[in-house]
Amino acid sequence: MPPIGDDDAPTLTARQGDAAPLDGPDDVGTPLDDTATETVTETVPPGEPREFEGPQEPTHRQLLRRLLGDDTLAMDATRRARLTGWLWPLAVTVLAAVLRFWDLGRPHTLVFDETYYVKDAFSLLVNGFEATWGEEPNPAFEAGDTSGLTSTGSYVVHPQVGKWLIALGIQVGGGVGSSAAWRLAAAVCGVLAVLMVARIGRRLFASTALGTLAGLLMAVDGEAIVMSRISLLDPFLMFFVLAAFGALLLDRDQARRRLADRAARMLDAGDDLGHGPRLGVRWWRLAAAVLLGLALGTKWSAMYFLAVFGLLSVAWDLTARRTIGVRHWWRAGILKDGVVAGVSMVGIAVVVYVGSWWSWFAHSEAYGRLWAVQNPELGVQWLPPALRSFWKYHQDMWAFHNGLETPHSYAAHPLGWIVQWRPTSFFYPTEVSGLTGQAAQDACGAASCSQAIVALGNPVIWWCAAAAVLVAAVWLFRYRDWRAGAVLSGIVAGWLPWFAYAHRTIFTFYSIAFTPWVILTLVYVMGLVVGPKDLDPRGRRWAIVGCGALVALILGVSAFFYPVWTGWIVPYDFWHSHMWLQTWV
Repeated sequence: MPPIGDDDAPTLTARQGDAAPLDGPDDVGTPLDDTATETVTETVPPGEPREFEGPQEPTHRQLLRRLLGDDTLAMDATRRARLTGWLWPLAVTVLAAVLRFWDLGRPHTLVFDETYYVKDAFSLLVNGFEATWGEEPNPAFEAGDTSGLTSTGSYVVHPQVGKWLIALGIQVGGGVGSSAAWRLAAAVCGVLAVLMVARIGRRLFASTALGTLAGLLMAVDGEAIVMSRISLLDPFLMFFVLAAFGALLLDRDQARRRLADRAARMLDAGDDLGHGPRLGVRWWRLAAAVLLGLALGTKWSAMYFLAVFGLLSVAWDLTARRTIGVRHWWRAGILKDGVVAGVSMVGIAVVVYVGSWWSWFAHSEAYGRLWAVQNPELGVQWLPPALRSFWKYHQDMWAFHNGLETPHSYAAHPLGWIVQWRPTSFFYPTEVSGLTGQAAQDACGAASCSQAIVALGNPVIWWCAAAAVLVAAVWLFRYRDWRAGAVLSGIVAGWLPWFAYAHRTIFTFYSIAFTPWVILTLVYVMGLVVGPKDLDPRGRRWAIVGCGALVALILGVSAFFYPVWTGWIVPYDFWHSHMWLQTWV
């Protein structure tokens, strides 16, 4: 990967043209300074006077520099920059693919909740709805025998999008007889997530090096690897909300370019900005709404990402109008951007969500589909029968999720998720751990063996990221750095709401939904440590060396843990050497 020094890292200093923290407190209601020029004589902290020298810039260029920053504008300015901006992220994506696809079918057994989602996915292929299975169907299913599938609708408590993706993997990956096919869709989404993290990090930090670093850490993190090799719904949730976040970042840049262009024309014509120009149709924002609708169609916890990301996007719009000199920027942003964003994003997400249940609506045999016909006097009477049944089904699902308190040995309070205090053991078969004598020697070369799949994030990444979250929170509130808010947004949406459900049976592997933002937060703080290129070269060089040593340690730890993330048969002592904390056993 390129050395960190090749690109400007995030910095606490606000230079002319940089996107100052939340666009800078000194920009509030200030008309554009026509004397602003291209070259900065010195680097100064936010809020202090700046001195400039050199030729006068066009209004449009000045606005772009204020709204996006020099680093962002230069990021794709040359063919070489655009090429490396794709090649390095693709390189770490190839690494991610190797780690996820290598022996993807191991073990050839339904692991943890695959027993629900994989069989439901096959039922969708055959029946168009989730149906019940006969007694003890797993051994036959694992052998490719699906005769236990009935045509009776099964009560399921999660939407269908993720299961349809698993079904697609089964269809194109070789059928139910291939355990790799069961997991194909999850692996593809996990690999693409690494590419998205690298490209998102590049755009967020205006640095190919930092973006590539984010992708590399995502590629080797244990939580990300395990959840890309097991067909649960959570990796698909992560994929869709991450894609939505990337779409909103693209929308932010595109909207600010439009704002700069239209506001410059108004200013050059001598017009008053008033509330600022309208920005037209925001296609990337609409794309984000569609993606969030698909995320809702995977797991309901996506609703928190919809709320947080919607507020974040509107906050970016408000500060953009503030930056260009709109004096009543709050009112202008709410009226011209906020209301439209709220209605369109929520409306589109809801429509996509309801549409994702199309096969349930299309099959009268699906569980609960005919409830309204069978109970004409019950339910929401003003709704048509199909939607009345749909609403009743959702009421039952909501009651189930809020009342799920079945004890489980790997249930974990969300407070410990950020440090992976109680990881979920997905797989530890007694058929392997019970081997003795020559059978054990043949299997693992030792007197006793283990085979494990533990959904444990790389400890170095998560422990350092836990500290980085605190640093980013300080930078957000002290310096109002929009990048700190962006990297924390996914953690807020994916982690904090679970504290309200701590009474439920919940698991640490739910943290995969916000793992990309854990990675981005750590890389953000590493960028702060390295600092911009105009700092003291010696100090910056040592910072780069220190960050490089941390990355090397992370890579070494990932190599050490990879066997217990991917179900290798290993000596018991080898497995036990990975159980650094008693809570991991």
